[in-house]
Amino acid sequence: MPELPDITIYIEALEKRILNHTLERVQLASPFLLRTATPPIVAAKGKQVVELRRLGKRICIGLEDELWLVLHLMIAGRLHWKEETAPTPSKKAKFSSSKLKAQLATFQFDNGVLSLTEAGTQRRASLHLVEGKGGLRALDPGGIEVLDIDVARFSQVLQSENHTLKRALTDPHSFSGIGNAYSDEILWQARLSPVKLTQRLSDEELARLYDASRKTLVQWIERLREDTGDRFPEKVTAFREGMAVHGRYKGPCPRCGTKVQRIRYATNETNYCPTCQTGGKLLADRALSRILSDDWPKTAEELG
Repeated sequence: MPELPDITIYIEALEKRILNHTLERVQLASPFLLRTATPPIVAAKGKQVVELRRLGKRICIGLEDELWLVLHLMIAGRLHWKEETAPTPSKKAKFSSSKLKAQLATFQFDNGVLSLTEAGTQRRASLHLVEGKGGLRALDPGGIEVLDIDVARFSQVLQSENHTLKRALTDPHSFSGIGNAYSDEILWQARLSPVKLTQRLSDEELARLYDASRKTLVQWIERLREDTGDRFPEKVTAFREGMAVHGRYKGPCPRCGTKVQRIRYATNETNYCPTCQTGGKLLADRALSRILSDDWPKTAEELG
């Protein structure tokens, strides 16, 4: 799922292309994408783009008359840009048999076409059309921006409830824009276990986590900005080359060389370095540890 650094780069790319341009038509290929009925989607036709902003993991396109198109890409949604003004030929979803990628919507501007695709068969991406600041607030989960607060505020929010660090960092009601991928990188940078409880952190650990959160997000924004350049960001993925632990199961930790481990649950996984983050202890994988029981290794050394 695109997170704060990815959404930031998307918005910067969109600002260069559609800000002050007119939205001539919205064409929906999936009936499941649009989640609002009022105002009707045709109300966006002919409106000029006056602002773009990020709302958590959502991309908000501000139009004239205080209308907002709000896109949530979820796990597999991606945006694409073509500098053409010819209308798309079909109103039906277009599928690629190799990647099961469907085109869910196109936004025809006076200078090009923005399209939304979603890989796989599940339709999770969403589009809302809302009015004014009140409409945006209704979609805002309320998480604070880590890059806009001091360590005291960060600590207050983090410890407002006693959750694991992984859960707390990825809770959109607590922190804005941090998900599965960058939380792994933040916790590795901070040398903290993903399952450590928030209310058991020392002042030094809180400061370390605060610094790691800001450093990781800023570094990745800058890195993605440099990699993208003037192009539109087409290669948005949760598994980035250069990540320390996320998506690098059994790969070497770049700091100590220990094999990166993981905890799998539902459709997500948490990656971590047992040496740097858990004092050499292996965290129980809910699926494998249940099967192996007493044979489940307890330390990194037991993995061989």
